[in-house]
Amino acid sequence: MAADKKFDVFGVGNAIVDTLAQVDDAFINDLDLAKGGMALMDADAQATVLEKLEGMPLRLASGGSAANTMVAVAQSGGTGVYSGKVTADTNGQFYKKDMEEAGIGFHVPAAPEASLPTGTCVVLTTPDTERTMCTHLGVSTTLNKSEIDTDLLAASKISYIEGYLWDAEDPRAACIEAFEQSKKLGVRTSFTFSDAFLLGRYGDEFKKVVADYCDIVFCNADEARQFFGSDDLADCVKQMGQHCELAFITDGGAGCHVVENGNATLVEGFDVKAVDTNGAGDAFAGGALYGLTHDMSPIKAARWGNYFASKVVSNIGPRLQDPLKDKVAEIAG
Repeated sequence: MAADKKFDVFGVGNAIVDTLAQVDDAFINDLDLAKGGMALMDADAQATVLEKLEGMPLRLASGGSAANTMVAVAQSGGTGVYSGKVTADTNGQFYKKDMEEAGIGFHVPAAPEASLPTGTCVVLTTPDTERTMCTHLGVSTTLNKSEIDTDLLAASKISYIEGYLWDAEDPRAACIEAFEQSKKLGVRTSFTFSDAFLLGRYGDEFKKVVADYCDIVFCNADEARQFFGSDDLADCVKQMGQHCELAFITDGGAGCHVVENGNATLVEGFDVKAVDTNGAGDAFAGGALYGLTHDMSPIKAARWGNYFASKVVSNIGPRLQDPLKDKVAEIAG
């Protein structure tokens, strides 16, 4: 990795303010939600969910898949800059401040308050640690390719782009712009599938993205199965080696399959009691990206990613309160 780069990672994703809540299965069933999934909804439908949460303890956090990953990069000791769209409303001001306090640059100008509101997500975590998300994307659906800052991108070692952006036309175009500019500028590219349901909608497009642009792919076991249309994870791991130079396929507590130049290695996870799986994959990606941008081999980067994810799932919410950079040498070597 070029030592003269100012940033380790240039992230592109939805900028979403999360409302975190602990609920039981009955709460999920009463709202007729698909447990463990992500439902896109309008402001009225999301308001119905919030009304049912009235009186329960709630916590706010700046969220979005790629944003969580960027914070994990910073908490590992790395640097990053994030491209996500907010409005100049209360949530947008909170989001920008929260990201900057976490150590991540946030440079996309806020939209005027008269536009769509800042995106929000109600994250419902049940006792079995499954999280169900109710998302109103708001102004994040207007992120466009002109808002990809090529100067900041050129100053970064790796670009990281989330699959959730494919649900709207302008952000999808912004992703392609980030990929194409990365290639022109010699910036390594990485892509996360984000969620298995996206592969049901955009599987063919994701295959083209991987073939045309991706140096590094992040996904979990379910997403890999959906991507290749196979229930056999070992077969999916093998196939992934034919599609990209480097891939990280996480498999819960079992760890992560690292596929490098067609060769696969299982890097075992850490034995912990999970209390909330929200953000586990995002945390893994942040840890792995930190490792890759700090001269770790993919195997060592995956080990650090596994450790970071194990700490996140032992914690309520998708992020840690305190950084882990003092643990890097001990865990990754």
